[in-house]
Amino acid sequence: MRYFVISDNSDTLTGLRLAGIEGTRADTREETLSAIEAAVQDPSIGILLITEKLAALCPEQVNALKLTSVRPLLVEIPDRHHTGREPDSITRYIREAIGIKV
Repeated sequence: MRYFVISDNSDTLTGLRLAGIEGTRADTREETLSAIEAAVQDPSIGILLITEKLAALCPEQVNALKLTSVRPLLVEIPDRHHTGREPDSITRYIREAIGIKV
């Protein structure tokens, strides 16, 4: 099982390639859907990383994949540019999930 990334910018893609994670770049909804479909069809991909910006282009497919697919595990990641998350979103998520303020 290997990681694979679908990124909307070359900086994130290059950084993850340096960590040994192969991937592809997508700029449009159609390119993103095509890349997701190709990744789902590849049995060697266990974890599929996708930038939040691209996930926002096709939320129905991303959510369906998260809820129904056994493989690959789809994980949305922020890139080095602006993200749609609030500054304390991870802290808030932990607090809501386990009831402890960090």
